[in-house]
Amino acid sequence: MIVVSDTTPLNYLILIEQIDLLPRLYGQVIVPTTVADELRHLGAPASVRAWMANPPAWLEIRDVDFDEESGTLLDAGELAALALAELLHANILLMDDRKGYEEAVRRNLRAVGTLGVLAEAASQKLIDL
Repeated sequence: MIVVSDTTPLNYLILIEQIDLLPRLYGQVIVPTTVADELRHLGAPASVRAWMANPPAWLEIRDVDFDEESGTLLDAGELAALALAELLHANILLMDDRKGYEEAVRRNLRAVGTLGVLAEAASQKLIDL
């Protein structure tokens, strides 16, 4: 299974100490370099930056070329995640941003947000909501 993630789902799962659900659900998660940079940014929460200082083996970081579309409401991380998901023919794109989610659907990508990850983990009895 190929799973690509945008910044926000990783950020939230780290903050609520549920990031280990991702390898249990999906095995490996791939992020574009742009997303990794956002998670390392000084504006990111300290726990997120600390986690990204030594990312786990199940997180793969890849470079991807993408067009920063003029007039779009999506940020660079969202655009890079969409581009990488398309390039890799990802089974799932982890994306919380509403506009990004809508763009993923428009591009025929299966988008799942943080709450969807938690719901899937609950359905597999990995957590109790």
